[in-house]
Amino acid sequence: MGVRGLRVLLAVIAGGGRVKFGKRGAIRSGVRIDADKGSVRFGVEADIGYGAIIRCGRANIVIGDHFSLNPYSILYGGGGLTIGNNVRIAAHTTVIPANHSFDALDVPIRLQRSTAIGISIGNDVWIGANCVILDGAKIADGCVIAAGSVVRGETEPYGIYAGVPAKRIRFRGQSDRPSSAV
Repeated sequence: MGVRGLRVLLAVIAGGGRVKFGKRGAIRSGVRIDADKGSVRFGVEADIGYGAIIRCGRANIVIGDHFSLNPYSILYGGGGLTIGNNVRIAAHTTVIPANHSFDALDVPIRLQRSTAIGISIGNDVWIGANCVILDGAKIADGCVIAAGSVVRGETEPYGIYAGVPAKRIRFRGQSDRPSSAV
């Protein structure tokens, strides 16, 4: 056991007091949590999968209760990241609340200004494997994001989104089968 009932197995946690854990969580081996100049706050029962990376930069990452981040996913802080309660993020997903400017042809991209709007993910959201969530995304409560999707912009509550870029294909609770004619 670790701090206040948290199980930590061979993880690297940098940033000391700027990383706060809720009770009854688990952090698997190979995880790296780096608060840099920001902070990370987990709610209760956060489960962080093998090899996941959480890196704040100068921003804050706030994660609600009953959260799971599956293996080899990456959460960046960029312009700030807020994740609600009961959120599931599948393996190999990247959430990056920052972007590079690249308009000036005479200046290398690495030297151009970056933007960082931030990302918010509501409550009761499931993000499938291999997704990319881009700066400025606002994923509403109850959404499902299909595996391999790229999300930018805002979603509608309880929408199911798929594709590159992700588009709403239906709402939760709606049948995906065509109705039969009588």
